[in-house]
Amino acid sequence: MNTAVVRLMRPHHYLKNLFILAPLFFGLKVYQPELLARAATAFLGFSLAASAVYILNDYYDQESDRAHPVKKNRPLAAGLVTRTEALLLMAVCLAGGMAITFLAGTAPVALTLVYVLVMIAYTVKLKHVALIDVFIIAAGFVLRLFVGAETIGISLSMWIVLITFLLALFLALAKRRDDYVLYKEDGRRTRKVIEHYNIPLLDAAMVLMSSVTVVAYIMYTISPEVIARARTDKLYLTAGFVIFGIMRYMQLTFVYRTSGSPTKLLMHDGFLKASVIGWIAAFALLLYR
Repeated sequence: MNTAVVRLMRPHHYLKNLFILAPLFFGLKVYQPELLARAATAFLGFSLAASAVYILNDYYDQESDRAHPVKKNRPLAAGLVTRTEALLLMAVCLAGGMAITFLAGTAPVALTLVYVLVMIAYTVKLKHVALIDVFIIAAGFVLRLFVGAETIGISLSMWIVLITFLLALFLALAKRRDDYVLYKEDGRRTRKVIEHYNIPLLDAAMVLMSSVTVVAYIMYTISPEVIARARTDKLYLTAGFVIFGIMRYMQLTFVYRTSGSPTKLLMHDGFLKASVIGWIAAFALLLYR
């Protein structure tokens, strides 16, 4: 397959869709093969549907992407894939994704469709509305959680939903900050909405979100309901990994100014990977001991 076509689908962004598997992990259902298979099916279907959204986004953003130092290398912006090829691939990804997700159940496919429709609205209009744009991105992560929960038939803790939303909002704000820094450095307006942000607002919002996220996570780990379900009162010990991970991300954003792509940072930054792997290992040890 043409490498440009694969890049257009943004498979590295499938890391975000691991949130679909989170309910399986936190619900202590990892050892049930049937549920694991259904969750994997939902993950695959949702990922293909998400690729369709990414292609649509690149289709709409070709001109602005050409003014971006990194995004100018995207297949459509660089002319490596034609518009016709992109639209055809988008249709195939969307149809295939919805068909595969349907195998996981009617509720997951309905939620996936909601995600697609919300992201279409985001691509066409809402990403040009300051604050609404980052809230839509955060809502997308929450929808991923609900897809996973509905796939395996369990209810989500309000804490998991809240923490996911806050953390995703923090990451979206960091991404906007990166866009704004580029805009102020060389005058390239890579997003129309960027003029409605500034560094003081973005820095304050990131600090606020990081603080609230840490507090919410600690409250989650000491919640009587969570302690009873997990059968351990030691979950608070995992908070250190969360705090370190958030502080490292703030260092990358404020000091090194490299927060343009959260997925690429997670894939390439050793400290971030260590904090995530350490958190998962510690949580698994406590939950599945």
